[in-house]
Amino acid sequence: QVQLVEFGGGVVKPGGSLNLSCVASGFTFSRSSMSWFRQRPGEDRELVAYIISAGIQTTYADSVQGRFTISRDNTRNTTHLQMNSLIPEDTAVYYCVKGIAWESGHRGRGTQVTVSS
Repeated sequence: QVQLVEFGGGVVKPGGSLNLSCVASGFTFSRSSMSWFRQRPGEDRELVAYIISAGIQTTYADSVQGRFTISRDNTRNTTHLQMNSLIPEDTAVYYCVKGIAWESGHRGRGTQVTVSS
């Protein structure tokens, strides 16, 4: 059974940083691409970043390029999203997803990130 659990959300001031983590189980993590999505209030769901299985290739949404970094540790079945220079528009629920499609159905419950002064 695929399980994904996110950690690390919280409240931070503009310009601050957060590091989200996602611990995976129930599948061969090292063979799966992983991604982070976010759902901002009143807006469509957005693919924030993804990383392929070997961790060599990463891709980011234009809105976070240069500020966010996705990484993975295949020895710990964990993926991270380091978020720097946070702005209020980054306020959202962030989800860890197996693969790069929300429709895969394998995702965590989400972690709330709030950027506010």
